[in-house]
Amino acid sequence: MRKKVIAGNWKMNNDIVQTTELINGLKSLIVSANAEVIVCPPYTSLATAQQLLVNSSIKLGAQDVSLYDNGAYTGEVSVSMLKSVGCSYVIVGHSERRQYHHETNEIINQKAKKVLAGGMLPIICVGETLEEREKNITDQVLTTQVKGVLAGLSAVDVERSIVAYEPVWAIGTGKTATKEQAEEAHKVIRNVITQLYSTAVSEKVVIQYGGSVKGDNAKELLSQPNIDGALVGGACLKADSFASIITAA
Repeated sequence: MRKKVIAGNWKMNNDIVQTTELINGLKSLIVSANAEVIVCPPYTSLATAQQLLVNSSIKLGAQDVSLYDNGAYTGEVSVSMLKSVGCSYVIVGHSERRQYHHETNEIINQKAKKVLAGGMLPIICVGETLEEREKNITDQVLTTQVKGVLAGLSAVDVERSIVAYEPVWAIGTGKTATKEQAEEAHKVIRNVITQLYSTAVSEKVVIQYGGSVKGDNAKELLSQPNIDGALVGGACLKADSFASIITAA
């Protein structure tokens, strides 16, 4: 049985003081959890977060990574830098990276490979826009994205990776896919992985849902057979609301 994985994407929120307050609050609320719990602060808070998470079951993740290993790339942060600060996971291909930084499936695929080669695990994001859903091409969009972001990955690497389904129309909008809509999309993703690899491989892959997950809708979403966790946005910025989602898992 796949373990539930709950990751909090802080996005561009929380300075050092706020990071300390949030993580200390989480540690007091999450003494033990059946789910794997990950926090993904901004780069400036990673070192502080790592120190605060010593002897904690909560894992540290980053929100993005550079395609490059080192050199004259102002503002970029490499795999080795993230590894050195204690990251275990890295989000790649978040819809906001696709939208605002024009990241393609190919770029996301390259980043996923970098993360895996660096000894960390990628959380690889896919998902359709509102326009694509209204055109009834969600399945085609997800199929193309999954094939693109997983291209060239071995079965072992895919089994270790997390795929996060983010319906773009439900991110930061307050809208949430129904449990039936979310489950159907997760089934599409798992079926594509089965086609690319095998049923045995696809049954091991954790597929998270990300799209306005909150304490009051987490339980019904996470009860679906193909939804293995959540990539949480706004609700992860308060310890009690994030803890309620973890409890639901």
